[in-house]
Amino acid sequence: VQLQAFGGGLVQAGDSLRLSCAASGLTFSSYHMAWFRQPPGKERETVAHISWSAIIRYADSVKGRFTISRDNARNTVYLQMNSLKPEDTAVYYCAAGLRTATIPDYWGQGTQVTVSS
Repeated sequence: VQLQAFGGGLVQAGDSLRLSCAASGLTFSSYHMAWFRQPPGKERETVAHISWSAIIRYADSVKGRFTISRDNARNTVYLQMNSLKPEDTAVYYCAAGLRTATIPDYWGQGTQVTVSS
């Protein structure tokens, strides 16, 4: 199983980014997918997750700014991030879980998002 996340970068506060995570080696449509992040010096936290049936949950800190979506035909999950803030700076990881999104079975390699003020 491979999860390849990309789309990170250096942006200014208020800008937008879209992260993508391409999955292979698993039956993508059967998996719950999630985005996590780990800010510098802090623990990893859940950002958003989407179930195989498209039920979505967001962390309070990103509600109204981030949108998670999935394209089962492309085996890809997305995270559209708008109105970015410096506190969104982190390494972002995508993950896949067969039973639950918050305790994944597989992790991607991470992509750095840096938001300057």
